[in-house]
Formats: sequence, C-alpha cells, structure tokens
Amino acid sequence: MDNPFIGTKYRTDCYKCKRSADQIIEALPYQARVRCSNCGVTRVFVPRIEDVAKPGSFTRIGPYPVWSLVDEAKCWNCHTTGPHDLSVGTRHLTVQCYRFDLEFMATDETKD
Repeated sequence: MDNPFIGTKYRTDCYKCKRSADQIIEALPYQARVRCSNCGVTRVFVPRIEDVAKPGSFTRIGPYPVWSLVDEAKCWNCHTTGPHDLSVGTRHLTVQCYRFDLEFMATDETKD
C-alpha cells in the first residue's frame, strides 16, 4: 500500500498457518490489511460508518482474541501526530486518534 498512516506489526499465531509470525498491519483511509509474514494470508478491511447509538448494529467480534495495540502516527483527518489505538479483530480493525475514530469492517462471508 502507498504510505499507510498506520504501519505496524504484531507477533502472534496466524489463524491460517497456525505458526507464530509477525502480522503486518497497514491502514489507509480507504482500506486496511493484516498480512501474515509467514504464509501471506491477508485480511482486507474497508471503511464503514456505524451509528453507535443504534442497538444491534455492531458486527460480532469473531472466534479469535482482539488485538489491542498502540502505534505512533499522523492522523490523516486531524493531522495530529501521536499515539493511535488499534483494535484488530476477525472482522474489524478500528483506528482511534483522540480526535477522530475510523473503523474498518471485513466483508462478512458467513451471513449468520
């Protein structure tokens, strides 16, 4: 990806190959990716706007633990440089600066 505003790694067991490997996380305003450095499997997330006041509108978290990370970045929206909270789940990747929230959602293939 070209110039991700968030670019970091998280070492954990890959959900596909089951080996301990760096998971490469890159986020842009229009797309985010999490790629296994061992097997190359990639999850692609696209932005979605949620009405947080509307009950029942959230996608369920999924079968794997949520990663809670912090990465230093310049916010593409408010242009503030500082720590950004990242939450990465099976079907979502949320990037949060103290002035702006952006949530990426994976396409739900299971259709519960």
